[in-house]
Amino acid sequence: MTGLPPDAPAPDAATAGDAVGPIPHWPGRMADLGGGERVWLAETNPARGAASARELVLCVHGMSGAATNWTDFMGALAPDFDCVAVDLPGSGFSPPPRHASGYSVAALAGTVIRLIETLAAGPVHLVGNSMGVAARRPDLVRTLTLVSPVLPDRRINPATVHFPVISVPLLGEWIIGRYIRRYPPENRVAGVFATCYYDPSRVHRERFALEVAELRRRDGLSYGVRSLTRAARTLTAETLRPRRLSLWRAAERLRVPALVLFGSHDRLVSPRLAVPAARAFRNARVVVLPQSGHIAQMEHPATVAGLFREMVVEARAGGMLTAVTPLSPDEARTT
Repeated sequence: MTGLPPDAPAPDAATAGDAVGPIPHWPGRMADLGGGERVWLAETNPARGAASARELVLCVHGMSGAATNWTDFMGALAPDFDCVAVDLPGSGFSPPPRHASGYSVAALAGTVIRLIETLAAGPVHLVGNSMGVAARRPDLVRTLTLVSPVLPDRRINPATVHFPVISVPLLGEWIIGRYIRRYPPENRVAGVFATCYYDPSRVHRERFALEVAELRRRDGLSYGVRSLTRAARTLTAETLRPRRLSLWRAAERLRVPALVLFGSHDRLVSPRLAVPAARAFRNARVVVLPQSGHIAQMEHPATVAGLFREMVVEARAGGMLTAVTPLSPDEARTT
């Protein structure tokens, strides 16, 4: 969900997020993309065949995320769509890429393209940080939904100012290793949710426990720290890339219908980017979600799923999707 979050006290397991029990994470399998590349998939309909009449939604997580980031969002869409979420190389249960360059935006876009071709599902509804796929292979994409897209922003952000430091070879590994030894998984997971949620109390205690167990597993992997540093290096490189070669340029080239969501209280991606995003995307609805952090699909899955459905209906009708929901004055002052 993010690179190196501040530590935070673990929530009281007896009281955290007790309102409604979460749905289980979706069953998964390893998919062979050819050439020795394999990725882990979570699926709402594991028995789906190539002849399925339902359109496919493919969910792609961001830095330090996993397929499980989309569990509730997929559940909200499952009655009408088949949904698949992928663990990108080096994340979740997917093995790391064979080369360091495999963590680049271009390489990860290539992985998603090969996955869509392997699934043989025709054009998909692509959800996540996947502008590169839609720009390179629009024939594979019906619609694009971006949740807190990491569009380059040169302004200093206290929550991400450490990324260039942990991007440095050897130094980054040493810093993250020291952080892991100093803070137990419970505190690190709590820190991630404190950074990424507007209201961390929404995290159910069962989900919190699963995240802690997963982080313990990741701590034991030989490539876990390396994956974090190289992901941070990719984000740093994209921020410094000239605009004509950046993700802003990729946004300007997009023609597929798009839904672009920002969180009003996102600490990692400024909601102020909504205005330049509305100018860059040619056929998009750009929305700033109130009382939302960095991962709205986890914090407000039903809301995100509802906006997705509205966008798909309008896209099927052939209309242009140009609209912006701006920040309120109060929200603008607090972000």
